[in-house]
Amino acid sequence: MFDKFNVDFVRANFPALKGDWAYFDNAGGTQIAEQSASKITDYLLNTNVQLGASYEISQLSTEKVALANVLWAEAINAKSPREIVLGSSTTALLQNLARALTNYFKPGDEIIVSNSDHEANIGPWLSLHEKGVKVKFWHINNENYRLELDTLNELMNENTKLVAFTHTSNILGTINPVKEIAEFVHSKNAMVCVDGVAYAPHRHIDVKGWDVDFYAFSLYKVYGPHYSLLYGKESILKELSGINHFFIGKEELPYKLQPGNVNFELAYGSTGILDYFNSVYNEHFSEKNTILNSRLEKVFQLIADHEEEIVRPLMDFLNYKSNIKIIGEKTSDKNLRVPTVSFIVKGRKSSEIPLLVDPHKIGIRWGDFYARRLIESLNISDIDGVVRISMVHYNTKSEVEKLIGVLDKII
Repeated sequence: MFDKFNVDFVRANFPALKGDWAYFDNAGGTQIAEQSASKITDYLLNTNVQLGASYEISQLSTEKVALANVLWAEAINAKSPREIVLGSSTTALLQNLARALTNYFKPGDEIIVSNSDHEANIGPWLSLHEKGVKVKFWHINNENYRLELDTLNELMNENTKLVAFTHTSNILGTINPVKEIAEFVHSKNAMVCVDGVAYAPHRHIDVKGWDVDFYAFSLYKVYGPHYSLLYGKESILKELSGINHFFIGKEELPYKLQPGNVNFELAYGSTGILDYFNSVYNEHFSEKNTILNSRLEKVFQLIADHEEEIVRPLMDFLNYKSNIKIIGEKTSDKNLRVPTVSFIVKGRKSSEIPLLVDPHKIGIRWGDFYARRLIESLNISDIDGVVRISMVHYNTKSEVEKLIGVLDKII
């Protein structure tokens, strides 16, 4: 067992990391754990049949696919597998959620969205404007890059029915206090819909503990296949209109919210992510803990510590450079941010920087990352948005040092 984080063990679980490249574009999608890829292959080669038939292989296939809801419910501390909705992307899941909620809203109702969000958690709610729903924007403080409750309070009234916001901005990296925000919004008799995409790769998810109504994240950014998950409280989901075929009843959760059903191999393959995390637990802890959620909590504590350690030298470098402006928290403090770091360079377009880094076999990126409203509000669209470096726990100190060395020569 290891007292400290064993990054060599971690990296051995990711075949892609055996190559020469250092991946720092992880907020757009992580490398896939071998356990997840193996389960996808296993499903396709051994149980690739339709669900629900009486014959043995179909029964086995049905069990494999159902396992995804069971395990992910336990992983994120949901009450029931019926609260887990799977789909092709967070964007698609939130579009479907807004569609299912259409009859919940009436003309004059209000929704609040955050300008720091990925468009996935803005556009679906704006589409309800044609139903007579008013949508307001909760803007970050442009000085400290934070969402503030005082600002939200000014926007809320008796007509507010939903507040949609991000747990962590995919540009700023700032961790928003979800539990505190949810408690405040509930005190005003409204619901919350949280985009957890940029948070989920780095920290433990506890939907019950936070008391969120809806929470969505992308499994392909959490070391799995290109698939996504939406949590919703069963008490709310069962009242929503179905978006599947007319003969699929209102009580059929989550099927009524999964038109065309789930992708069988990706649903099953996603459980390999949890196999991977279990292996990390077993490598670092000797106690026999059979509760998945508890095991994940310990694993993510290790991950947070490691990520804070490897992002610190990058933050120190960026803060030291007088021609660089960090867009987001300037600290490496794991309680305030995840290691998704964005910056701009004085007198340079952001699009220039990754092109100079590419030849060194280091992957970083520039742009607005589908948080275009945030980039526009910060008045940096004309310089091609930000340069973004996004780390995860399989990155190493030596990779970060190499990146800093390259940046120091070109900036």
